Amino acid sequence: MMARAVLLTRPEPGLSETRARLEALGWPVVEAPALVIAPVSLRLAARPAAILLASRSALPALDDLPRDIPLFAVGAGSAAAAEARGFTTVEAAEGDAAHLVPLVAARLSPQGGPLLLPVGEGYGKELAAALRAHDFRVWRRVAYRVRPSADLPPAARQAISTGQVAAALFYSPRSAACAMKLWRAAGLADAAREVEALALSPRIATTLAGLPWRRVRTAERPDQDLLIDLLGPGPGGKTAGAA
Repeated sequence: MMARAVLLTRPEPGLSETRARLEALGWPVVEAPALVIAPVSLRLAARPAAILLASRSALPALDDLPRDIPLFAVGAGSAAAAEARGFTTVEAAEGDAAHLVPLVAARLSPQGGPLLLPVGEGYGKELAAALRAHDFRVWRRVAYRVRPSADLPPAARQAISTGQVAAALFYSPRSAACAMKLWRAAGLADAAREVEALALSPRIATTLAGLPWRRVRTAERPDQDLLIDLLGPGPGGKTAGAA
């Protein structure tokens, strides 16, 4: 008998990498990205002193920038993604934007030049303000646009409606809210009673209160390995930390 599946709500970039991680643990995966992300070309007047990466979704917009610009990433996953795209000087904060500010303040001087903060449209205002409070000059630039997915994929709708989904992973408050809207539109709100909702942060867990999940659990900190570990050992007997 096939194990019940994990529903993956994150969009690309990131979906394929997480799917591979889950499948390596033996979990069947059902894709149901709640958001669609489209990169935006960046035009800069000069070279920034450093790049602040709050989301790996911004990486495609950085393809034309020199790879030797220091890059500070929000967490280990984003840092690894930046290194995979060729950036040579990368340092990671502890998983959220709040930890990025003290890291940057400890490593850089406001006199060193402007900091590039590539973000999604409408995002990054609080992070930019926190850095400016430390006297840094911040270029907040739109690097990608995000829109809600129009519908659940047929395979996801089938898996949810027939009780084949054991758990769903949620990576942001916005994607969680959009995913729940898709479930309701498909008439699947009650099916959440059979699904465990796993959240990357407490803020996401609060958003998930909108559906009657079997249980909502939160990773100890915003780290994908810790989120996946909430699933317990996969059908292959492995956990994320051991994969």
